[in-house]
Order: sequence, then structure tokens, then C-alpha cells
Amino acid sequence: MALEKITEVSGNGVFVPGDEIDTDRIIPARFMKCVTFDGLGEYLFYDVRKHEDGSDKEHPLNDERFKGANLLFSGENFGCGSSREHAPQALYRYGFRGLVAESYAEIFFGNSTTLGIPCFCASKEDIQSIAAAIEADPSIEITLDVANERIRFGDQSVEATVRETARKALCEGKWDMIGELNEASSEIAAVAGRLSYMSK
Repeated sequence: MALEKITEVSGNGVFVPGDEIDTDRIIPARFMKCVTFDGLGEYLFYDVRKHEDGSDKEHPLNDERFKGANLLFSGENFGCGSSREHAPQALYRYGFRGLVAESYAEIFFGNSTTLGIPCFCASKEDIQSIAAAIEADPSIEITLDVANERIRFGDQSVEATVRETARKALCEGKWDMIGELNEASSEIAAVAGRLSYMSK
């Protein structure tokens, strides 16, 4: 079965302010003892969302107005720090299907793309404009247009970039390299069968 072609993602947004939000803040290390990534979403931003007794702190993801948001907006160098794959996995398991920030850490960007999560780069001013629109109306429909590199919200739209290699991979349904290998298993076996050193 071919991978999904991700040309756009629509839904509701939440703004998590801050620059240099690192992977340890996204998913604290003590929650990385799992065998699979299932359940990681529960611990997303845990230390900034929860008190020691497990009760909620004031945080955008704890605000009922933004429950169910699937698009996350933030600041500069999002996903910096450790290269742990658990960070984008936690975002995905929580329910996020698109990210918009001023910039990203390189490995985080790649790990997010291989999950089919478009990572848009937008200016601080445009992100602030979208955040203000979300604050005024949390139910506002937002569309991340991957194919045309635009973000539409309400009756407004702004330009935002997706790195060309990632944009092409998402739009052509080639964003998961392991998935592509699995899809091509019969072709791989055929090529391997023609290689003399594979039969020794």
C-alpha cells in the first residue's frame, strides 16, 4: 500500500511560546524507558505541564480551549538538544500532525518528516499573527498547505516554507524511508537474486 501523499494538513492550532524548546522539555528522559513509542503522548511537555503531584500547571496544552488541537506553533530552534526520536514521536502520539516554528534543529526536523509531520518555517511576526487569531477563536480552521507553502487561517494567509526535499517527499508520499523499503521488498529481493555474491 502506497504511503499517504501529504499535500496539506488542516485543523485547529495551539501556540506554545518560547525559543530553544529542546527535546528534553518535549519529552523528559525518564519517560524514554519504553519498548515502543505507544503512550508517549501522555508525557508530552510533562515537566512544564505537571506539578510533582501530577496536577496541572498553567500551560497551553492544559487549556480546555485548545483540547484536540493538531497543529502546534512555536518559536526559534524548536526541537534542539538531544537527537532523541522520542520527541517527534511524543508529538505525533499526542495528536499533532503539523508544526510551525521559526526554525528547527536538524535531526528533529528529519525525524518529524519521517513520521509524516510537515515542519513549516514562518516568520516570528506571522506566527504571532496566527497565535493571536487562535487566542481570539480557538476553533479557527487552519490549513498548512504543503504543496504551495502557505498557511491559511480564517480569511487570511501567510507564506511559510517547507524545506524542498521534505516538501517533495511529503507531497509524493515518499516521507517514510523504511516504509518505502517495505513497499519495494519484492523489487529488492529480485535485485539481490541477480547479485552473484548474494547467493554465496
